[in-house]
Amino acid sequence: MPSFLKRHVPSWQDVQQNTKSLAPGLLLSVTVAAAATFLASHYGAPQMLFALLLGIAFHFLSSDAKCQPGIEFAAKKVLRFGVALLGLRITVEEMMSLGWELLVWVAGGVALTIMIGIVIAKILGRRTQFGILTGGSVAICGASAALAISAILPKHQYSERNTLFTVIAVTAFSTIAMVVYPIIVNLLGFDDRLAGIFLGGTIHDVAQVVGAGYSISPQAGEYATITKLLRVALLVPVILVLSLYFRSHPDKDCEKADIPLLPFFVIGFCLCVAINSAHILPAGVTSTLSSLSSWCLVSAVAALGIKTSVKKLFTIGYEPILMVVVETVAIAAWVLLGIYLLS
Repeated sequence: MPSFLKRHVPSWQDVQQNTKSLAPGLLLSVTVAAAATFLASHYGAPQMLFALLLGIAFHFLSSDAKCQPGIEFAAKKVLRFGVALLGLRITVEEMMSLGWELLVWVAGGVALTIMIGIVIAKILGRRTQFGILTGGSVAICGASAALAISAILPKHQYSERNTLFTVIAVTAFSTIAMVVYPIIVNLLGFDDRLAGIFLGGTIHDVAQVVGAGYSISPQAGEYATITKLLRVALLVPVILVLSLYFRSHPDKDCEKADIPLLPFFVIGFCLCVAINSAHILPAGVTSTLSSLSSWCLVSAVAALGIKTSVKKLFTIGYEPILMVVVETVAIAAWVLLGIYLLS
């Protein structure tokens, strides 16, 4: 083998050693994810929330020498792979079907919600990163966005705690919205299209958007899903802008990290969108990879839960809850305004 390949291609012994070291923690994370999936399918509660709570119950294994490497791998590498595969749920054609005016309005809502998060964080004496994390999660796609954004934010001693809290908060508010928002759109007299746009433009997590939309009608569910996937697609420019900002404005209180201009998982996300838009893969393969994305994200959330102690979680205070509430109300008000102005 040429010398340059020897430097970059791992040997079979290295692969075996890495697999052996990662297996216990990775298997633990996947097992917790499987349990969460089973409970969610039988009791109707959010899958991510079950993964977090079950993961926290196994926190005592986070310091175990055998489990630790695999848990870290699931919380970082598996997470990024899952985010990349999210692109297989989106096509450019679907997004463009909403029209330019709505596209611009939804993008404006995402930017506004993140800015509100930053402002509230400063008012409450919290880090800018925390405002970006909560604002981005509410604005884009809930827990998935929280995990993706946290992957490129500068790290400090409270990073994992803040990420875990954000995932719990946006998942809880998504579940409440899934029940309450369909009642609101009925009271407002929205037709299926407007109801779907409102649900897809406001509810945080994709699963809850689908549940709320299809509880009204198949047409509302379709519009809700397309609108939501537009918000998911905006994850790419948000990650790009954040990467540029934190590369040029390093935080002296955070760990030094070489933040890439465009992380590989975002490039993978874009490639998956392109592949899905071109209909290169058979529908069965796309569906399987989309399911794999969900499994990766739930496993990553389970690993994050395992790494976080309840004691640290309760030190976060009431202010972050207020932040998520204000951000949730802000994006709902923005979408309602857009519906009345553009329809």
